[in-house]
Amino acid sequence: MIDSEALNIPGIAHGFFTRGGGHSTGIFASLNCGLGSGDDPDLVRMNRETVARGLGIDAANLVTAHQVHSAEAIEVVTPWAIDARPKVDGIVSKTRGIGLGVLTADCGPVLFADPEAGVVGACHAGWKSALTGVTEATLSAMEKLGAVRTRITAVLGPTISKDAYEVGPDFPKPFLEQDAAHARYFTPSVKQGHHMFDLPRYLVDRLRREGVGTVANLGLCTYSDEARFYSYRRATHRGEQDYGRLISAIAVV
Repeated sequence: MIDSEALNIPGIAHGFFTRGGGHSTGIFASLNCGLGSGDDPDLVRMNRETVARGLGIDAANLVTAHQVHSAEAIEVVTPWAIDARPKVDGIVSKTRGIGLGVLTADCGPVLFADPEAGVVGACHAGWKSALTGVTEATLSAMEKLGAVRTRITAVLGPTISKDAYEVGPDFPKPFLEQDAAHARYFTPSVKQGHHMFDLPRYLVDRLRREGVGTVANLGLCTYSDEARFYSYRRATHRGEQDYGRLISAIAVV
């Protein structure tokens, strides 16, 4: 588990969990927390129990959504059943002991906290959900629970870096249509017409524009650090049939 100094706050438990310390084997070794992966479901449940212990909460209180690359965020009051996970990419709560988790394997996991209001949030920010506003949706949902944007701390966890994120010729178009200044997040790659996309920088800059009080980035690349992180892109490049999912989680305790 990796923590962020910015989120080491009394009353808040958090962790950006690595792939180590779990029960899964093979390509899923070892702390795969992805319910939608092809891993043994019993091993995934055991891994999630390990995460809950790391946060100091009951295993039944660790919740994740059915992530669909949306810009939707909802409040969690009580844990939902595994087979009843809502299709959203941002979750928030002020209920003590509820762990909010997001699953990633290159996309950006962002954890949020306003300790004064006792409100936390988590979102899964891939390029599509980032562009369409999942961070804004998560912040707005926190504000409905009493959080104040300028008091919120947001931390971006392990994410694919610009050096590993090559995109095709048409990829920049929706970003440039939204704002021509977004060109700064793209640099030419060695492949003709392709670009390297800086998702971490885009997310950090967006959070700052959205008025978050403190924004931090762990600066860790999922693709390049195989020992600690799963990576969808790395698995794809190798022709592997599936991949594990990292979990990043936060709770009011």
